[in-house]
Amino acid sequence: MAERCLLGFSTGLPMLPGGYNNNVQIVQSPGYVVLLLEMNHDARIIPIDNGTPLPGNLRKWLGDSHGHWDGDTLVVRTTNFTDETASLANTGFAVGSAERLTLTERFTRLGASSRRYEFTVDDPGTFARPFTGRLRMNPTNGLIYEYACHEGNYGLLHILSGARTAERAAPGAR
Repeated sequence: MAERCLLGFSTGLPMLPGGYNNNVQIVQSPGYVVLLLEMNHDARIIPIDNGTPLPGNLRKWLGDSHGHWDGDTLVVRTTNFTDETASLANTGFAVGSAERLTLTERFTRLGASSRRYEFTVDDPGTFARPFTGRLRMNPTNGLIYEYACHEGNYGLLHILSGARTAERAAPGAR
């Protein structure tokens, strides 16, 4: 999926910093929080205290997220990942299948200048027990840049070329 610029690098869940493009823009509106990740320009639209979770048979690469406020902390619970999403991933590594993953994220304001991002990975199909990590998120005055993954990416061209060749060679192909 990274070659096709769908997921990869530092765009999976939990949000772990990668080599670059680690900015996250957080936008709150009535009933929703949006997390715009600079890398791969993924936007997670998270309903707050509303919305019906997806049925278990509907799966998404970044899962199905729902949030609520616990005092000053935004708590986001995400389930319904596909079996093609890793349970834990970052630049250069991916572990497990997130099909049974429940990810709980906590965003806590630590004052005007920083936030704490805490995540708990609970995936009995991959890990023996849940584990938690914490990162500090500091504000920046910089811009969020569009990540142009396909510029000069010839890997995708070759993947599609190989797939079309295989389709033509399949029995019954024209």
